[in-house]
Amino acid sequence: MESLHAPWRIEYILSPKPQLSESLFQTIAQSSDDVGNYVIARDRTCYALLNRYPYTGGHLMVVPYKQSPDLDGLTDEEVSDLWKLVRRCIAVLKSEIKPEGFNLGINLGKVAGAGIIEHVHIHIVPRWSGDVNFMAVIADTSVVPQALTELAAKLRAAMAA
Repeated sequence: MESLHAPWRIEYILSPKPQLSESLFQTIAQSSDDVGNYVIARDRTCYALLNRYPYTGGHLMVVPYKQSPDLDGLTDEEVSDLWKLVRRCIAVLKSEIKPEGFNLGINLGKVAGAGIIEHVHIHIVPRWSGDVNFMAVIADTSVVPQALTELAAKLRAAMAA
């Protein structure tokens, strides 16, 4: 079994988080600045965006507009819409950046690794052979091969097509 190690993320995980009146995802959901927030698609009940702190290039998150800490707070339709958007995102990632595989994940609760515990979201992490290499392990450095702004624009255009 291979493990995905991302030691550079510990700084983000352990850093103090600002107290917000609403979740970061709620703020992004209500914002019109899709470019600044790296939003690549908006559907009726959910949206997709690039992770600002990616494990690998193309690391996306699919987020419902409705804030809920878990899937139980969403309607069947909202859960279905989430997974449909996940499927669309995977298709676009396959065509645009050609990963060899994917990790999909939902972290429910702080002990499970959720960084934004009040707002459920699905991670889509593209994977390639050797994507976690000596840079992350020895140099405590993540190598993301493409600027987030550039990749977001490319994925946004592909999602709109």
